[in-house]
Amino acid sequence: MHIHILGICGTFMGGVAVLARQAGHQVTGSDANVYPPMSTQLESQGIDLMQGFKAEHLVEQDQVVVGNVMSRGNEAIEHVLNKNISYTSGPQWLAENVLKDKWVLAVAGTHGKTTTSSILAWILEYAGLKPGFLIGGVPANFGISARLGEGPFFVVEADEYDTAFFDKRSKFVHYHPRTTILNNLEFDHADIFEDLNAIKKQFHHLVRTVPGEGLIVHNADDENVQDVLQKGCWSELAGFANNTEKSLWKIQNVSADGRSFDVLYKNKKQGTVKGSLLGPHNRMNALSALIAAQHVGVPIAQSIDALKEFKGIKRRMELVGEVNDKVVYDDFAHHPTAISETLRGLRDAVGKAKIWAVLEPRSNTMRMGVHKKQLAPSLELADEVILFQPENVDWDMQAVVDAVTGPATLMRSINDIVAYLAAKSEPGDHILVMSNGAFGGVHQKILDALKK
Repeated sequence: MHIHILGICGTFMGGVAVLARQAGHQVTGSDANVYPPMSTQLESQGIDLMQGFKAEHLVEQDQVVVGNVMSRGNEAIEHVLNKNISYTSGPQWLAENVLKDKWVLAVAGTHGKTTTSSILAWILEYAGLKPGFLIGGVPANFGISARLGEGPFFVVEADEYDTAFFDKRSKFVHYHPRTTILNNLEFDHADIFEDLNAIKKQFHHLVRTVPGEGLIVHNADDENVQDVLQKGCWSELAGFANNTEKSLWKIQNVSADGRSFDVLYKNKKQGTVKGSLLGPHNRMNALSALIAAQHVGVPIAQSIDALKEFKGIKRRMELVGEVNDKVVYDDFAHHPTAISETLRGLRDAVGKAKIWAVLEPRSNTMRMGVHKKQLAPSLELADEVILFQPENVDWDMQAVVDAVTGPATLMRSINDIVAYLAAKSEPGDHILVMSNGAFGGVHQKILDALKK
């Protein structure tokens, strides 16, 4: 079958493309912006890419798979509808062609989905289960964001974003998981959700699809997650918490640098996790993955051993380079909670060393100014802040800069950011760049400037 994917360079749709190609289909695709690294990954899989959304791209395919970036009025969409071409959404295609015969392990939550999915897939791989997976990032242990796998298990990053222009349910409603992780829940995606209750409603739709013999691994510390479960739950539950009495599973004895911690079940130590994960959020991510893996038969001790060899994920506290004892990191954080937790993890690891926080508020919710009051407090663990104001942001970020407790600067030019860091940073400094986009390649530009 020849499948053409509209919006193929998004992380999710790119993963769908890889799975379709591995399943033996001819796959082509088009997108408004075809560029590395996704374009490189897709082309290496034998997938032909086309720039733009044109009717002329749609001539010989058997089915069109529509990404959620597509909307009515788009030339390609109008052609599909007018010519009565068979079409479906990415999540629906995934459900019908990959997940229908699998034991699906779905990872949902506002934050940490990519990291937790990557940890969980690696644990299953380490245990010899050869899982399939579709993840919204590239786990370093695998080097690719999606694969069909060989066994019955499939790990999917279960995004709450909408499915397609013709299906406004969250993507995860399609997946029908047997094992589900609910890591956390906050207001986000203000471009499609009117309020927090609207998101809770979608999460409860997910809960409704988990079988009675299935398992929901849930954050017992998160009130919003608990509120969702109280709306009705018909599955087994396994709560986890960060050293509180709310849960049978918990974390204790965290090391000073945050890199190791004990896992307890019913207050009995199960083992000590040691690895490269930084911050309280990643400890919770790891704990939830351990519990989910146990549900499919992986002993906790074996999962803890697997974590020692977990190599991380691209763009999640990724060390991109070090020049003259100045270290540059890339992170995907784009929500105040994620920003705060990322800084906490780095602070635990580097102690009193200077941290520069360079932030591009790029997400749709950020561009709308929904989180502007929470931005300054989320940056308080940084020693100095550089806030970048993109051209397509309608609100003035100077108020955020003024509210930051330490030194902070608003900049509108990437070149100015690079020059400032090259002139002001000192040996021993840590430069943390946060954005959910490419940020104009600022990471490499900073490294190049530091070398000079």
